[in-house]
Amino acid sequence: MKSSSKRKEEVNLANGGVKQSTWSKALSSNAVWEEKDEFLDVIYWFRQIIAVILGVIWGIVPLKGFLGIAIFCIINAGLLYIYFSSFQQVDEEEYGGTWELTKEGFMTSFALFLVVWIIFYTALHYD
Repeated sequence: MKSSSKRKEEVNLANGGVKQSTWSKALSSNAVWEEKDEFLDVIYWFRQIIAVILGVIWGIVPLKGFLGIAIFCIINAGLLYIYFSSFQQVDEEEYGGTWELTKEGFMTSFALFLVVWIIFYTALHYD
């Protein structure tokens, strides 16, 4: 693995010294994150997007009970783990370990998921 300072220099040269936006870095593989909080914000907001999408799907399908909650937790944690370990290939230890990245924004996304799931389920499946 290359050191983070060498990666930063290579990215600055490749970009002509122009700073990339947060979302362009989030959607490009192996992006260099100068600020720790910037990457954590991306993880947080990806979780919120996943929560809304899965909440709508669960409400339409209609899934019920513990099965829906368990599948949400597995998909939410799994997608984000694949994102930061395989797609972005960040050094988890810089962010406090794999567990810290995996739980970043999880409870907020869980609450959002429940609200969206309940609203869609109630709207579509109750008289």
